[in-house]
Amino acid sequence: MIIVIMIVFGILSFAVSSRLKSKFKKYSQIPLGRNLSGAEIAKLMLADHGIQDVDVTCVDGQLTDHYNPANRTVNLSKEVYHGRNAAAAAVASHECGHAVQHATAYSMLEFRSAMVPMQNASAKILNIIFMMMLFGGFMLPQFIPWNMALLIIIGAYGVMTLFSFVTLPVEFDASKRALAWIDERGIVNSQEHGMAKDALKWAAMTYVVVALGSLVTLLYYVSLFFGSRD
Repeated sequence: MIIVIMIVFGILSFAVSSRLKSKFKKYSQIPLGRNLSGAEIAKLMLADHGIQDVDVTCVDGQLTDHYNPANRTVNLSKEVYHGRNAAAAAVASHECGHAVQHATAYSMLEFRSAMVPMQNASAKILNIIFMMMLFGGFMLPQFIPWNMALLIIIGAYGVMTLFSFVTLPVEFDASKRALAWIDERGIVNSQEHGMAKDALKWAAMTYVVVALGSLVTLLYYVSLFFGSRD
């Protein structure tokens, strides 16, 4: 059953990711009327929100854009950093949306940041248990009773599922802030605004798929635990 879940959500994740890349490529080919680059847009948005201690940097890779609260940097991929199109405007302003969340102590971002150590620990615990099950499943009961192993898996997946669902409002809020700002500031016209909104919608869908996949997997192990007690 778990293999089926992995395959289904793997296919779904691939489909959404492909759609996102397709949208980004399409909107990247349409020049922005204001002729501003992603880097320029990011710096302007930060300045408009009075944020002076966040740097905008260029990083390698495609769609590797992210905000790092640890060193307070908005990291934009080369396509976004140098891009002068609706896709670049959307991504750059979205990442700055996270910087604004950080600067204003947005509660869900703070909650998500506080969960990072637990999320990382849960991922490591799951890796250890699954490695033991894969390469030494016959030895696992000698160290951990099956029901106890299931409880540990459920606990770890519970943390990861909560983390993935907490991530959703953080991402949606960053996009909302971004779209409102690029519209109010006149960075985009109505047509470009629609492109930016569509690109961010598909970016958000990648997080939705991860959250649903994590929830379904958690429920599967919960059903295994209660089934093993019958």
